[in-house]
Amino acid sequence: MANPAEQRPLILIVDDNEQNRALAQASLENEDYDVAVAAGGEEALASFATRAADCVLLDVRMPGMNGFEVCTKLRTMPGGADTPIVFLTAQRDVDTFDAALRAGGDDFLTKPVRPTELVLRVQAALRLRRLNAENREYFALARRQRDDLMRLTLQKERLTAFVVHDLKNPVSNVDLQAQLVLRSKDLPERLRAPVEGIRQEVRSLMRLIMNLLDISKSEEGRLTPATAELDLAALAAEAFEAMAVAAKAKNITLEQQLDVTHLSADADLLRRVLENLLDNALRHAPEDSSIRMTSRLCDGSVELRVADQGAGVPESMRERVFDPFVQVESNDRSVTRSGRGLGLAFCRLAVEAHGGRIRVEDGNPGAVFCLSLPHAH
Repeated sequence: MANPAEQRPLILIVDDNEQNRALAQASLENEDYDVAVAAGGEEALASFATRAADCVLLDVRMPGMNGFEVCTKLRTMPGGADTPIVFLTAQRDVDTFDAALRAGGDDFLTKPVRPTELVLRVQAALRLRRLNAENREYFALARRQRDDLMRLTLQKERLTAFVVHDLKNPVSNVDLQAQLVLRSKDLPERLRAPVEGIRQEVRSLMRLIMNLLDISKSEEGRLTPATAELDLAALAAEAFEAMAVAAKAKNITLEQQLDVTHLSADADLLRRVLENLLDNALRHAPEDSSIRMTSRLCDGSVELRVADQGAGVPESMRERVFDPFVQVESNDRSVTRSGRGLGLAFCRLAVEAHGGRIRVEDGNPGAVFCLSLPHAH
């Protein structure tokens, strides 16, 4: 008979969603943990009474008894007072986080849960449980600091969401008013270019707002493309039209050669990817040059390429250029290309959400941004 001290740690997964339970179970069993599963609160309490788990992964929203109620009851059971309880929830907000702590939770993970992060959190919870009383005081302090940081992060995300949503309407109204001015027969010709410039900047601001929204969705696992068959030529024409004023200001020619004109993708996301890539190219292309967009079939994927004749991106920075707010650095002083925000970060997230990939190559001169999307035969 095995010594109980030699038993593998038991992790109890409590979630009413079968797919969530299966993913968590597979992730933990791959790490050599014993796993018990429960589809609801009563089943979880019965399982814990049979064998007290070493760690509990507990969904918040379940029919019947919710996760907070289950946590409260577990804490009163033999062995439950010091069992690490990690809440799993799709609700990424401060109120849910604080409610989880009040109920006696030790940690907080938002869905969809990444398997690697899940395993790391379980490992950390088990290590904390094994600490002696002397060290627990220091870890309790560290955990309070972590909780305070998590709360600040959630508050920042909520504030960002409020600000972004509140900005969309007035920005859209500015664009509408600019369009009305442009349609006026009384508009002097000398004012047409400045008003078109206003529309260009408003569109740029709207792209930034939408980039922020979609990056936030991606971080929460909610950026899901609504794919449908689309006309790439028409989509590219819309993106070119949106950049026409900026291109004219620098006497830059926008060219396209689309060997593939139909694919399956989210039209809004892909159009904004193209606009962000063109905007990036326009900011770095020299005056009196050209920017070229091409498409072709390559290894079963549709490859879209946007090439400029600017400074290019050093090889050492070609991965980091897709991170937010990255400044491209190089020992070559002639290379002055730099990031300016979230446009390229959004492009990577949107392309990867489609199951594709994006990279940057040397255009010699310039940079070539290449994105590959799955091609439906």
